[in-house]
Amino acid sequence: MDIREVARTAGVSIATASRALNDRAEVSPATRQRVLEIAERLGYQPNISARTLVRRRSDTVGLLWDSAPIRRGRSQRFLQDLLVGTKMALDEAGLHLMLLSMRDQSRDAVARQARAHSLDGLILMGVDPHTAAIEPLIDSGVPTLAFDLELHGPAASWVGSDNRAAAASAVDHLADLGHRRIAMIGGPATMLPAQNRLLGFLERMRQRGLEVPPGYVLEGDFFQDSGAGAMRGLLALPERPTAVFAASDEMAIAAMGVALDAGLSVPEDVSIIGIDDLESASLVRPALTTLAQDHWALGRALVHCLAEIIERRRADPHGELPAQLPVLLPTRLVIRDSTGPAPR
Repeated sequence: MDIREVARTAGVSIATASRALNDRAEVSPATRQRVLEIAERLGYQPNISARTLVRRRSDTVGLLWDSAPIRRGRSQRFLQDLLVGTKMALDEAGLHLMLLSMRDQSRDAVARQARAHSLDGLILMGVDPHTAAIEPLIDSGVPTLAFDLELHGPAASWVGSDNRAAAASAVDHLADLGHRRIAMIGGPATMLPAQNRLLGFLERMRQRGLEVPPGYVLEGDFFQDSGAGAMRGLLALPERPTAVFAASDEMAIAAMGVALDAGLSVPEDVSIIGIDDLESASLVRPALTTLAQDHWALGRALVHCLAEIIERRRADPHGELPAQLPVLLPTRLVIRDSTGPAPR
């Protein structure tokens, strides 16, 4: 079955059938509807490659995701939830998703993949900021949007949660409960969300007139092992904190386990708060107080903003980025059982 049979059955030229199937404006609504109904009845499937060449668009977005932590047995649970939210938003927008390989480490590898597959744009998740392929990708002009990775270019920007405000909310919650000795288990210093969470923590501690003693800020890597190790260090201090803000739920849950194993009560002896609101946060006991990131809203923002960049680049290859970029979405404080009044 090819387009010639559709055109013959509909009583139109091959050119008219092609225009109708590609939703071109030159075809009347009645003709378009007749051609589409006949194509469906005959089981016609367009040649995707040829259609892409004609329309100069593939309706496909590439996803670059560094899965190395998963290969090392680490879950990246939040990014997996974000991917689901992003895929749902792509479905709603009528866009397809193609996963790209990071096996080729050459500088122009990602830009070449984007051109080879005629991708309309790219989404980056969990990508190391020092990845060699990022700069050539930005220079290529391929519409690109990253999650929690600060990109700046003629067709590149980023979306994330407002991590500074999230950390400030964590401090406010603990300080309002009477805590003055508040420690933080941060994330990797090279990663933007970790940098902003630390900055927000230190700023709000200073604004609330709270001291951050030596040893009260420790660096983790967002995963459980580092949260457990950092918590053991905090409990070994001569004057241990009465509250801990961990820069991920995984680290917070591990820190809580260490505290409980040490014979402490949570939250009576030490309060613990995380950020992400993973499913496990509500399942552990005590249930974890956390700052919820909205992976559905973040996914929609990634897709909506990327689609706007794509359309603007089609209309004017030298046009400016949408004014709302970058986009920072608020987090939401979810109070559960792991935080309580400071011990007397």
